[in-house]
Amino acid sequence: MSLETDSSDAQSIEYLYLEMDTPLPIPSDIAAPSILNPGPQPECPDLKKYTSPFAWAKSRKSMMTATACSVTALAGYAAGEMGPAAAELTEKWGISNVVYQLNITLFCIGFAAAPMVLAPFSEINGRRPIFIASGILFVASLVGCGGTGSFAGLLVARVFEGIASSTFSTMVGGVISDIYHADDRNTPMSLFAGSALFGTGLSPLISSIIQTRISWRWIYYSHAIAAGIFTVIIYLFFEETRGSVLLSRKARALNKYYEEREKTGYFGVIMSMDEKGESRIIKRIRWRVKSDEERDSLAMMISISVYRPFHMLLTEPVVFFFSLWAAFSWAILYLQFGSITLIFSTNHHFDTEETGAVFAAICVGAILGTVLSICQDILAFRFGTRVRTPETRLHFACVISTLMPAGLFWFGWTSYSSTPWIVPTLAVGCATIGILSIYLAVFNYLADTYHRYASSAIAAQSFCRNMLGGVFPLVTQIMFKNLGYPGASSLLGGIGAALTLVPWVLLFFGTRIRAKSKFASQLSKQLEH
Repeated sequence: MSLETDSSDAQSIEYLYLEMDTPLPIPSDIAAPSILNPGPQPECPDLKKYTSPFAWAKSRKSMMTATACSVTALAGYAAGEMGPAAAELTEKWGISNVVYQLNITLFCIGFAAAPMVLAPFSEINGRRPIFIASGILFVASLVGCGGTGSFAGLLVARVFEGIASSTFSTMVGGVISDIYHADDRNTPMSLFAGSALFGTGLSPLISSIIQTRISWRWIYYSHAIAAGIFTVIIYLFFEETRGSVLLSRKARALNKYYEEREKTGYFGVIMSMDEKGESRIIKRIRWRVKSDEERDSLAMMISISVYRPFHMLLTEPVVFFFSLWAAFSWAILYLQFGSITLIFSTNHHFDTEETGAVFAAICVGAILGTVLSICQDILAFRFGTRVRTPETRLHFACVISTLMPAGLFWFGWTSYSSTPWIVPTLAVGCATIGILSIYLAVFNYLADTYHRYASSAIAAQSFCRNMLGGVFPLVTQIMFKNLGYPGASSLLGGIGAALTLVPWVLLFFGTRIRAKSKFASQLSKQLEH
């Protein structure tokens, strides 16, 4: 498809739309008649770096996935690293434990809000600059956390830490979508989700050792060193993955090449006039990219990025209930920062380091959940049931997600001091496997259902997930002390059990529900045509 701006003479420039698979015409070697002494032709730019990320070699994709999942683990690590230092810092700054938990609440607020503003920038400038800038801010905020002398300073630094680390969680899903087609996305997405939960569990485990043997400040300094190393790795090895940005850069490189050729006296490229290529003509062309022309202003993009997720949350039942399900599961994950510490320190008389070791159950659960989710995709492929509709993504979650409420009941009713400590610890791992399956199911289902609106749908659940996750640590001790350990866990387990109905409803009625959805039905009609 072409767009001509001036056809008054043979030397007018014709503007064509460039796609990733557009065959490039051969430049003409004939100099313009008016040029008596044409200069040497400039070299054609290396276009390999603009290759579609979908066509990258498997090794290249694996390296990018490994880097992305590593920084996701670092972001997850940031959530709970403050826990082991609670006793020392509450006494030092004269604050209550509930007030101290505000540092995770403000971290989650920054984590929830930042992606809605950062996403439009990634559409224009690509993901790599956002990753590098976030890495620098992440290191700076961690140093600020470790160096602060007041609780107010810690809160400010934690907000910026949440903003910076949000990139390493929310945008990693986008990176995976950039380089893998939907049918090949389950394994890298499983690794991504597993990394987030693994980092969350690893944080109290490592931080408790540092707190006990060195200093609370080195909890943040050691994290800053690791973050700094990965920021350097991102700068050196992380490549741009957003296809539209690569296509725009490719168009600019080609247009600059054509302009340099014309300065030396060589005009035009050889274009075919028919399908067989028997008739050819020399034309002066320039490339355009549709996504650049269709893109709104930055201010409009930011406003849409903020408005649309909440609009979908309130008008799309699928988005609302999946966001509620994901938010509750994430809140349970963050609630464990307080509940594990409370139960194991009071009923089993664990010290800080021993309590931190219990969080290894989250790491083990994340690993087992990741392996299970990868295996279910392999089995689905083997038996010919691999992704055909969004609902087929839910088979695994319908069963495995029940492990979250099961783990909560298990944890609460085995929390007595007479029960061996390993029993509730195993319950934590069980609940983690369920949380991982929920996270994966929500992300994959929303991506498959809403396509180009998927980022807004995922942003809605991400906002709810992190906001509720930030609130639960504030009420953990109050709830568990007032209701009792079994009672509080049973209440949460009951809510979790009720929410496990969400994937079952969509499994049986998802097609009808999507047909009534304004966004999903419009996209379905567009895909059919």
